[in-house]
Amino acid sequence: MKKLGIVVNPIAGMGGRVGLKGTDGKEVLNEAIKRGANPEAPIKALKALKELNPLKEELIVYVASGKMGEDVVKETELNYEVIHQIDGESSAKDTIQLVEKLQERGVDLILFAGGDGTARDIASVTQLAIPTVGIPAGVKIHSPVYAVTPEHAGKLALRYLKDKELSLKDEEVIDIEEDAFRRDEIITKVYGYLSVPYDESHLQNLKSPTPQSDEAARVSVALDIIDRMEENVFYIIGSGSTVAPVMLELGLDPTLLGVDIIRNKKIVKKDVYEQEILDIIGDQPAKLIVTPMGGQGYLFGRGNHQLSDKVLAKLDKEDIIIVATPGKLNTLKGQPLLVYTGNREVDEKLAGYHKVLLGYHNSRMYKVTAI
Repeated sequence: MKKLGIVVNPIAGMGGRVGLKGTDGKEVLNEAIKRGANPEAPIKALKALKELNPLKEELIVYVASGKMGEDVVKETELNYEVIHQIDGESSAKDTIQLVEKLQERGVDLILFAGGDGTARDIASVTQLAIPTVGIPAGVKIHSPVYAVTPEHAGKLALRYLKDKELSLKDEEVIDIEEDAFRRDEIITKVYGYLSVPYDESHLQNLKSPTPQSDEAARVSVALDIIDRMEENVFYIIGSGSTVAPVMLELGLDPTLLGVDIIRNKKIVKKDVYEQEILDIIGDQPAKLIVTPMGGQGYLFGRGNHQLSDKVLAKLDKEDIIIVATPGKLNTLKGQPLLVYTGNREVDEKLAGYHKVLLGYHNSRMYKVTAI
């Protein structure tokens, strides 16, 4: 029998849609729940595990009890065994203890659903000892140990478990300091390495920053957008340094790592989360200014969970203003921009060719793909 270890961080990603930029810490989690956040990781873990059904007769899955894995595996056709009991709410300690037990069982692969914090916990135990694949479910997903979507994670795991013909690649586990992240500061650190079955068609790239030399391009794009702004239209300003000059050139203070809303060139509300966006724009005219993630190419689905499928369903394709710089597009090496909201209908609506603003009256048509 092939042996698979499953780790689900049930609170991973809950802070994204509600604008909390993570869920590290009990107080932050309580605030996320107060704002109406729902668990994301179990849903995404289930999407990955369903891809493994072809192996159900020759696979045993080891999990923790309850929300940390058992509840998800119960919804599949896979055989499983609970090897770690959760007492109350799960914690990083439970992740570490579960992974230690998976290591003792000699699993062939660990498939985990979470964010960069979960990857850190796993790497602290296994390092390069056990092949590992991440199911993207957190707010912070900078490490290249993750598949591009939950479905891709399942397909990659299936391929590796079937024949193990894939080579293994040592990938960095990177995390951002959350308290700094909430202050609009990015402090990253390499916390270890995981051994990942390598297939670039399934795995995401390491996030790349926008080159500093692109500053002039960011400002000229901002001036172009400002000149074209319409009266009485809400402008949802996405996160990132590429978009921030739109606010700065208007004399406004941007939330660099969050989402702001302006109207008639004045702030309506800063650092908004999903429900606030929906409440503010209602059925009134609105446009969204957004930039892809450098190196990875995600337009939606990474780092901007506030811009959810519910928000995007309110907008027409032409209401989305995509901003980049030549340097940022170069980091993608011709790969398309990516969309994954978890809602296939919305993703398909956004797919196709979009105009990407590169400078003042300078644009390029670029492909957007639903994954």
